[in-house]
Amino acid sequence: MSLSSKNNSLSKHDAKECVDIQEVQSDNVPDPLSRIRTERALTRKLDWRLMPMLILIYILNYMDRASVATARLQGFEKDLGLSDIQYDTVLAILYASYAPMQVLCNMVLNKVPRPSIYIGVCVVLWGVISALTGVTQNYTGVMVCRVLLGVPEAAFYPGATYLLSRWYTRKELAFRASILVCGVMISNAFGALMAAGVLRRMEGVKGLAAWRWLFIIEGCITVVVGFMTMFILPDYPHNTRWLSSSERHLAQMRLAEDTGEADNDSSEDSAWAGLKMAITDVKVQLFMLMSCVGYLGLSFIVFFPTLTATLGFSTTITLLLAATPWAVTAITCMLNAWSADRTGERFMHITLWMCIGIVGYIIPMSTSSFGGRFFSLFLLGASATGYPLWIVWVANTVPRPPAKRAAAIGLTNGFGTLGLLFGSFVWKAKWGPTYHKSMLIGLCAFVLFIAIAFMVRQILIRENHALDAQELPLLEGPLRERVEEFARLEGITFEEALVRKKGFRYVY
Repeated sequence: MSLSSKNNSLSKHDAKECVDIQEVQSDNVPDPLSRIRTERALTRKLDWRLMPMLILIYILNYMDRASVATARLQGFEKDLGLSDIQYDTVLAILYASYAPMQVLCNMVLNKVPRPSIYIGVCVVLWGVISALTGVTQNYTGVMVCRVLLGVPEAAFYPGATYLLSRWYTRKELAFRASILVCGVMISNAFGALMAAGVLRRMEGVKGLAAWRWLFIIEGCITVVVGFMTMFILPDYPHNTRWLSSSERHLAQMRLAEDTGEADNDSSEDSAWAGLKMAITDVKVQLFMLMSCVGYLGLSFIVFFPTLTATLGFSTTITLLLAATPWAVTAITCMLNAWSADRTGERFMHITLWMCIGIVGYIIPMSTSSFGGRFFSLFLLGASATGYPLWIVWVANTVPRPPAKRAAAIGLTNGFGTLGLLFGSFVWKAKWGPTYHKSMLIGLCAFVLFIAIAFMVRQILIRENHALDAQELPLLEGPLRERVEEFARLEGITFEEALVRKKGFRYVY
């Protein structure tokens, strides 16, 4: 095997990795059953180390963002002297920084050597800012806190999805991403229960309103978890300190086998080059638009306590009722993702739940009965079941180079978050308590989402047909380097690696 051109361009870090790999390859090649057992042991190790930490952070991430909606039930607007439009602006202004910063944060994450430190610092920062929200005295103070909160929080969800894509194959990613997003479902349930306890018991303690304690307590918990993150989260397959050299080699090899090329950036794949590749890809552009209208349709999530309050119960009962649909959605979310991984299908596993959400919007617009409206909350919650697969579909469709994938994930989720910004003004208090106009907007957003998703599916089918007809390509530049690196990881010739590369197909 001649890969001198690649080896000559190795950095000092890559040279060290090459030594580790050569040591591993000097051993006897394990039989297929041994490989399966070793791979399962590695994924279990990752699952137990990576997933619980990400879920915990995501629960705190969403709770810190959604606390304003919960605090509204206990005098937040009155104490700060906010009008309806000012309250809507307080909700929306977070996304003004949160949305654009997701792209930049993911570009930075792809280049930093220790994502555990990077993500941990961001968690600590947003915990501090969230706690400071509890001591604000006026509209200006809470606006400053919300703008600042969006910056470190922007690093988490797209960053977590990208980090998962650096460890798990396309057939494993959907289920793990859904477990992560179940953190949102749990936070809607657990967060409501925690908020109910704080709002009920902390009113007047130390002379502070209960809603202030809500921000302070959640912020302090987040800071502690942020410091834990720095020691628990993994970094990348080539440099995670608590993996052996053979485990690091296997982790890199698994991802290389998944697409027929190494999951590395070449010297030409800078962060800005990745952004340019992503933003000029029509598939990424459609994903961005699809995500935006999808988030608009799901904007009811932020106002879920307010919607539940229209059923006419006390604050505590309202928050308890609001928790129930999300517990159900967490279960359907994991089952749906498990099926998506097993079948390799994406479109129906996403859009079917949007159809259920459409029914969830239609029912409360058609009846005022308690049973129908409460049941519709479960259907609306179920519409979020396919949500984690949006970004997974992006990662599956833009698998290489990592710089492009990181930018594509950031662009899709960042631009999509604008839908939440628009949604902040959709659920107007003056349209309550029925919110029929708000629901009609959400319904139309779901319909448009399904149409765009169908367009993406047809494009991927067409590109797979083109790949079927394609001969073995003559590779050059960064793509050739990644295929050569795949050959080095596998211990095979470049020609054999090229044949495997030709087997890659998009999932839809």
